[in-house]
Amino acid sequence: MSPNLLAILPEVTLTLTGILVMLIESLLFPGQSRKFLGWIGILGTLVSGLAALWQHVYVRHCGPLTGFYDTIQVDNFSIFFHLLIAAIVLITLLASLDYFDPATNGITHAGEYFALVLFGATGMMFMTCAVELLMVFIGLEISSISTYILAGFRKGQATASESSLKYFLLGSFATAFFLYGIALCFGATGSTSIGAIATGLATTTTPTMAYLAVAMVLIGLGFKVSAAPFHVWTPDVYQGAPAPVVGLMSTAPKAAAFAVLLRFLFNAAPTYRSHWILMVEILAILSMCIGNLGALLQKDVKRLLAYSSIAHAGYLLVAFTGIHQDAVSGALFYTAAYAAMNVGAFLVLTQLSGFNEDLRTLDDFTGIALKRPYLAALLGFFLLSLIGIPFTGGFFGKFYVFSGAIHNGYIGLVIVGLANSGIGCYYYLRLLAALYTRPVTENSAPTPKLSAPAAIAITTAALATLALGIFPNPILHLVQRATPATLPAYTEATPAPLPPQ
Repeated sequence: MSPNLLAILPEVTLTLTGILVMLIESLLFPGQSRKFLGWIGILGTLVSGLAALWQHVYVRHCGPLTGFYDTIQVDNFSIFFHLLIAAIVLITLLASLDYFDPATNGITHAGEYFALVLFGATGMMFMTCAVELLMVFIGLEISSISTYILAGFRKGQATASESSLKYFLLGSFATAFFLYGIALCFGATGSTSIGAIATGLATTTTPTMAYLAVAMVLIGLGFKVSAAPFHVWTPDVYQGAPAPVVGLMSTAPKAAAFAVLLRFLFNAAPTYRSHWILMVEILAILSMCIGNLGALLQKDVKRLLAYSSIAHAGYLLVAFTGIHQDAVSGALFYTAAYAAMNVGAFLVLTQLSGFNEDLRTLDDFTGIALKRPYLAALLGFFLLSLIGIPFTGGFFGKFYVFSGAIHNGYIGLVIVGLANSGIGCYYYLRLLAALYTRPVTENSAPTPKLSAPAAIAITTAALATLALGIFPNPILHLVQRATPATLPAYTEATPAPLPPQ
């Protein structure tokens, strides 16, 4: 097999599957079920995951695989994110099979949903294996365009249109920052390749331009991970988008963006660490404080979880303060744990609320445990993991992130994180109390029946969250093997001095 094809085999698999879904969709009658198109998407995602495992075997025996003139690099780092994104997409598609049933909600274009999810995942995977900033931009746009459309997939609702439009406008604005960062990187170093940028930044004669380039890239990616103060789109978009779409877009695109951020900051700009580490600290503190304090004021559950995702972006940014392998491994572990518990929480909301999302506010969830004990128990478990209760993935994720920061001397930042974790307990437990400790209201809306694929998807997310809390060593060994190939040991270097003002 051609090295170029092997380097992008998971992406090619998802792309061909998405095209097949679109071609079959065009041949179906308006009222015909599209569920089998979802199964085609699930099969394609499984094959994509197997292709990533094949890449892992190749890399293990032959070393990192490069392609397309060294713009793509497949190593254990990118394979980790390929598998993570494939798992998120697989669980989302399983839980979405009955969500767009035309017999109950009148949707006749569900095939487009399955295809867009696959195309979006393709862009996310490109981002994680690209080692050239223009290739990263291509992957970012493929992912973004798909999620812009998915956010407004419920065409008949005004909130969905508002969600899609806000996401598109603010996303385009953030993309401009990222493009300006790429242009400034080229101006300062003469290249857009991450390896060449690392060499160029250490010897550049225009350090001010280089510093602005790093800041611009950080701002552009900060929008994608919904870090404060670039978070303003998050509550409105999460509120208006379909619940399974929110579960996907709150985890997979964030994982891809954090992968790019790790590569860029630690591989391309290690000599400027003294500059960008201050920006990362500020983003982490703002994200944790604004996210948790904003969630305290929310009554809409999706908006509450939106602010929660902002706070968790701050927790993950804490790991960037470390320069040792344990801190970076903690960031990868936290990404996996957050993906499992957050996508699981939103998929439970999908099953409880249905397509029309009849359950929106905290009061709407009153006494759900008495009617749907299984789903309520799983939602409660995911909430406990988001808090960081022991024996859950959320606990060990925060433990490794904070311990890495302490190891590198950022005690104050960890204190801020722990204080915000305490604040987060209040609004998570408020939703948990609504599920269990209040009487059922007489006019509570009926909840849809839980299908077998959805039950498998949600249970899998719960088991993954539990396994990461009880048996974290396998995933830790995986991320520790991934770290050295992508994030080499940092050696202190003095950056070029900024010119006098």
